[in-house]
Amino acid sequence: MSHTNPDPEPERTTGLEPGGGVPPGETPPGESSMPGAGPRETHNPTKGWAKGPLTLILILVVLVAAFFLVYAITLAL
Repeated sequence: MSHTNPDPEPERTTGLEPGGGVPPGETPPGESSMPGAGPRETHNPTKGWAKGPLTLILILVVLVAAFFLVYAITLAL
């Protein structure tokens, strides 16, 4: 299997300056000219925690903290 270099030879490539640079106007545009590439998004869900799960987690944390507080008080007596 023979392998050829896919890069063009700089000496034979049109549009290159002697140092290997490219003059203005020779390069293609950086992006396509299509302003809207893709479907329009109409539903954008909110990011972050919902109020319901966050409330449940906070209630659980308070209950666990209260349990350990009562447990510590009963051990101290």
